Amino acid sequence: MKISALYVRTIVFGITDSLVSTVGLLAGIDVAGAPHRVLALTGIVYAFVEAFSMAVGNFLSEESAEEYEKRAEVSDGLPLLAGGVMFVSFVLAAFIPLAPYFFLSTWTALAVSIAISVLTLFLMGILSAKLAHLPLLRRGARMALLGGSAIAIGVLIGALVPIA
Repeated sequence: MKISALYVRTIVFGITDSLVSTVGLLAGIDVAGAPHRVLALTGIVYAFVEAFSMAVGNFLSEESAEEYEKRAEVSDGLPLLAGGVMFVSFVLAAFIPLAPYFFLSTWTALAVSIAISVLTLFLMGILSAKLAHLPLLRRGARMALLGGSAIAIGVLIGALVPIA
């Protein structure tokens, strides 16, 4: 496997998963009626715990794939690097939907969080398509639509299970 493909896959996966899951989680908890401070704390804890979980999963899956290809034990170098890239990508991307909760009131933060997350997903789709020489707008729209579905799931669950 080429290192550049490993980076692209890991970065796109980390950013996309982080945006989708973080904004979905925050939207669901917000709609359920959680206090503003709880939303911010939940987002921060989630960003780091899930980033570590994704990094470990990425490390183990890349190591397993390399071992499968070589039919032998491999160096931890590339898989460990992939895990580190996943951690950083996930944490940084998690602060995109989380940032509005530090500066805005709850409902405004929710709207801005969703808007910037969907826009970022759209841009990630375009960037990914550009790297692969695929149709830009269609790939951007696809990523935004799929990610937006997770937001809708979070809002639906939050509305069905209110805490306030």
